[in-house]
Amino acid sequence: MAHLRSRRRLALAVPVVLSLTATLGFLPGAASAAPQQSAPAATAADGPNLAYVVNTKTDHRTLASVKRAIVEAGGTVVVTYDKIGVIVAHSANAGFGSQIRAVRGVQSAGATRTTPLTAAGTTDEGAADYLSAAEAAKVKAAATPESEPLEADQWDLRAIGADKAAKINPGSRKVTVAVIDTGVDDTHPDLAPNFSAKQSANCVGGVADTSAGAWRPYTADDYHGTHVAGEIAAARNGIGVAGVAPGVQVSGIKVSDPDNGLFYPESVVCAFVFAADHGVEITNNSYYVDPWLYNCMDDPDQKAIVDAVNRAQQYATKKGTLHLASAGNSNHDLASDAIVDESSPDDSTPVPRTIDPHECFDVPTQLPGVVTVSATGVQNLKSYYSTYGKGVIDIAAPGGDRLYQIPDTPSKNGRILSTMPNNQYGFLQGTSMASPHAAGVAALLKSEHPWASPAQLQALLKAQADNPGCPDSYDQDGNGTQDATCEGGKRVNGFYGFGIVNALKAVK
Repeated sequence: MAHLRSRRRLALAVPVVLSLTATLGFLPGAASAAPQQSAPAATAADGPNLAYVVNTKTDHRTLASVKRAIVEAGGTVVVTYDKIGVIVAHSANAGFGSQIRAVRGVQSAGATRTTPLTAAGTTDEGAADYLSAAEAAKVKAAATPESEPLEADQWDLRAIGADKAAKINPGSRKVTVAVIDTGVDDTHPDLAPNFSAKQSANCVGGVADTSAGAWRPYTADDYHGTHVAGEIAAARNGIGVAGVAPGVQVSGIKVSDPDNGLFYPESVVCAFVFAADHGVEITNNSYYVDPWLYNCMDDPDQKAIVDAVNRAQQYATKKGTLHLASAGNSNHDLASDAIVDESSPDDSTPVPRTIDPHECFDVPTQLPGVVTVSATGVQNLKSYYSTYGKGVIDIAAPGGDRLYQIPDTPSKNGRILSTMPNNQYGFLQGTSMASPHAAGVAALLKSEHPWASPAQLQALLKAQADNPGCPDSYDQDGNGTQDATCEGGKRVNGFYGFGIVNALKAVK
């Protein structure tokens, strides 16, 4: 199941420090995406045909001259985001990157993959567990008159007061959360009432395709985005499950490659710009940008990836869009000085390396202004897999824990139940599931405070969160060894940041 590999190594989020901000340089003001094609010059195709991001100054003269240089170096311009100065190009010239980096006006440039174009960085942990008809009947038997048929299995809603919040304010139709992911099945009866097709697209390759259904998953195995969408905004319509914010709208922006399921930088750049230009208030990002788990600023290719995606997400932030992202499933301490990355690059042959998370960044999670979310289980304790780190995690939310935190529900399943393609339902766990819970609460806050800026929304998220504080012990498997070390106090700490989100407080 190449599209949805279980990422046990994911989305880290050291708060972007001044050194990163300084390295990224200025952020141009606004962006527009008008695909511009140009033919490559006669240059020897002595290398694999790769995709590149070229980041430049934003004046028209520089953009024009750089595009000419791309063609002269044997490249093809795929799309230009003029106002953020990001050009997506393809080239089979082995020296293309170094040639373009030497061009006047180019601030960074690099390949976005290590294998040819002819050949899913999602943050769910483990395979999906579908709800069978017999199990569904058992859950429905436990339903109350005012709940959804399968809500008895949704311990996560009760954990953050979302069931009670829905009776006060289910969210505004004027608020849209875009799920940047593997696609969303908008035909699902729990998603159809709240789906916004006009804010949905397929951004694979860097150019937005808004044709009908382009945002849908390729196959039923590409279920990740549909599950995430249901956690955010499944309708309270008497059919199946409920979302955290069942009154808001949800859209799908597909960015997963059809061949290998990877989330390449040019697709994510397109998604952020598309979301901003189509009035999306919040984006959910339960993935990391491939092929590098960490993008090190001393590598020209990886630096260019950080630069390009950062320009796009900051453009969206300036237009009023708040971004939330999953923290990852590696149980890593992101406040540490060294982490072993054994998975990069994930599109060819990984080469183990030790990185400093203060200098090598997970994208988009570690970018400035992005809200980083860790995962909890039914006991409001950090999930065994969830990445953590003092000064890194912003907030926490239910992501599930199938090993050590088992709820007293009909299915006794510690994971998160939500929508799946083809009108099905299933359980998943991971920080992939935590981030959409937080995004749903952010949508409720935006509904209550429609004029709140992304920075104000983030402050509100932190203010309404409930912090359980660091546990006295975190020996989940009982072997006498601490499985993770929580640093910090009751107000903010490495496991929960400012605390676990609270939907009921958000609407009060």
